[in-house]
Amino acid sequence: MEEKKGMAMMDEREPDQHQPDAGQLDTVPKVFNRTVEQYPSRVAMRTKTLGLWKDITWKDYHDTARKVGSALLSMGFEKQDAACIIGDNSFEWVAADMGIQCVGGISVGIYATNAWQQVEYVVTHSDAKFLFVQNEEQLDKWLMFKQSVPLLKKVILWDNKGLVSFKDPMVITFEQLLEAGASESSRHPSLFKEKQEEVFPDDLSVLIYTSGTTGPPKGAMLTHKNVTWMATAVDDTIRIDPADNVLSFLPLCHIFERLFTVFIHIRYAYIVNFVEKPDTVMQNMMEVAPTIGYAVPRIWEKYYSNIMIKMSDATWFKRQVFNWALKAGNRRADAVMDLKPMGMLQRALYRLAWFSVFRKLKERLGLENMRVAISGAAPISKEVLHFFQSIGINLIEGYGQTEGTGVTTLSREKGTKFGTVGQALNGIDIKIADDGEILVKSPAIFKGYYKGEAATVETVIDGWLCTGDVGELDPDGYLKITDRKKDIIVTAGGKNITPQYIENKLKASIYINDAVVIGDRRKFLSCLIMIDEDNVVKFAQDNKIQFSTYKDLTRDEQIVSLIDREVQTVNKGLARVENIRKFTLLPKRLYEEDGEVTPTMKIKRKFVNEAFKDLIDAMY
Repeated sequence: MEEKKGMAMMDEREPDQHQPDAGQLDTVPKVFNRTVEQYPSRVAMRTKTLGLWKDITWKDYHDTARKVGSALLSMGFEKQDAACIIGDNSFEWVAADMGIQCVGGISVGIYATNAWQQVEYVVTHSDAKFLFVQNEEQLDKWLMFKQSVPLLKKVILWDNKGLVSFKDPMVITFEQLLEAGASESSRHPSLFKEKQEEVFPDDLSVLIYTSGTTGPPKGAMLTHKNVTWMATAVDDTIRIDPADNVLSFLPLCHIFERLFTVFIHIRYAYIVNFVEKPDTVMQNMMEVAPTIGYAVPRIWEKYYSNIMIKMSDATWFKRQVFNWALKAGNRRADAVMDLKPMGMLQRALYRLAWFSVFRKLKERLGLENMRVAISGAAPISKEVLHFFQSIGINLIEGYGQTEGTGVTTLSREKGTKFGTVGQALNGIDIKIADDGEILVKSPAIFKGYYKGEAATVETVIDGWLCTGDVGELDPDGYLKITDRKKDIIVTAGGKNITPQYIENKLKASIYINDAVVIGDRRKFLSCLIMIDEDNVVKFAQDNKIQFSTYKDLTRDEQIVSLIDREVQTVNKGLARVENIRKFTLLPKRLYEEDGEVTPTMKIKRKFVNEAFKDLIDAMY
């Protein structure tokens, strides 16, 4: 077995005298209180209301969390009880999360897009005593199963628009909860602090329910030690400080967003800006211009696709200038991602490209202040990573699992290596098993699955987390992911194929949104392809192709020919056995609500294989 330990990075910052001692701050309340004491009047978060950004200070944050926690205690909430939260990213979501954890509770996020049956499953499985819901839509989900959750004491609603006349003894508003918390704090001024002191590192902090790509969601138990340790470990790799600001828009119940909006945030005191709503991300990005960006691959792929399609509409002169600048940028990206220095001429040409093209492009995207951008939660196409490096946006890739508190490896700000997901964070050990599986050991390894002892025993063996991913370590400790262990295809001829590699190359096309490679025990590889609707529609309009429905679009001969050209381009860069011989365009959009994709937009391969079995069989 190969094995590498996390490698130290040279940190260019001066020692920060205000940085807390990581060894002492091993629970969420301790970290939170230290930051509030240091920066009470500094802005912690910003929300947009009626077109204006509103500041929330660290003192405001603490006061609200204290009221939430105190109110829950007054209603019978006890240490290590669970409380669920469902809704879009907002101050109320995070304040509830912090209030729950500060009084020793277990915070459980639920995806806002989940159907009521999925919400019922998490509320029931976690034995939740309280449920925070955003609005009427989320409240309606609870109403569908309210008779089935006897452990639930109260439902707390934080946006009662359209529900002013609604009455139910189980439901109170967020304002009523805060009033109850203020009264409880007046009666018992030291209660909140006392409960914080009773929280220990090995207590559960959060339950993160997996998206359930292969079955019912499993609740990963993360402790206070797990989440506080990870917050420090990430900062050892990328520079984070109070001058930074981020945009919060990924689901907060996912560990990726939770790290940046909650756990890393309370340690390093930067500003978190909440998007107005999920479909205003790009507009809010331009308004905020964050210094650190993070998103799932689908977001970065969409940015890339939009840039390329807009350039195709530009004047001949602008297209020529952009293509020249991109060539200069590509040479720069080649050097950066191969850890090689640039020559003087390369630097001069890139500087010219930067001032004439890329600087303005970044401003229009709201990325002008972005020091580092991170892609995580799913594999991203190398072509997309290379493009962003070419235009001067330092997009790097990270890798990890919920069971490892989100991050195992991360590329350094100035150490991105092409084709890898970076090196292990300091304090994390990685080894490659004889069958190629990546095994991980660190202080961030979860406590196990809630009510899932059998699954826990299969996942953690002798302290090593079995990731289910297959990969390789190079001599410098950079990790390359080749595929999911369970997804490796063995053709009828006995050849092992890694579908993820081929799928990522296909997704680099601006006309392909996603792809599922088929071929296990088959004579050749085929593929189900989801078109990029925006770009394909534009192509159809430009070429006067008539269509009325999405299905019509996928059946048109010119569209099929367009995708065929993209597939053949990918095939040229693959070994013959890896070539896609046949493909089918899926005649419908894939939706999370239908169970076809996860909330982080990963396709549920098993579901798609079953749902479109007839289309697959027809290709053979």
